[in-house]
Amino acid sequence: MAVILTEKAAEQIKKFRVENNCSDESFLRIGVTGGGCSGLGYAIAFDENFDDAKDSRYEQHGVAVVVDKKSALYLDGLKIDWYQSFEKQGFTFDNPNAVKTCGCGSSFQA
Repeated sequence: MAVILTEKAAEQIKKFRVENNCSDESFLRIGVTGGGCSGLGYAIAFDENFDDAKDSRYEQHGVAVVVDKKSALYLDGLKIDWYQSFEKQGFTFDNPNAVKTCGCGSSFQA
């Protein structure tokens, strides 16, 4: 299993790419960083550097997603969705590998 993007999340990512003039060669890189109130955080950015030995690449709803193999241990099955309400909007992360998450949902413990 890999990182899962919902259709709503993919549409927001495509919109962001257009609004920020990202190149056609760029893909969405998702990884794990140390930090946050629970110990690990999500790193998400557009990138153009791909390494066959270190990265895995997936295509979902027209969005290329790349995860480095070290981060994949913590992100296998991660579902990224887009939430929008009257009060707030943004990406949500549902990580089956997390044993604990912070209140804001942007960091986790595995």
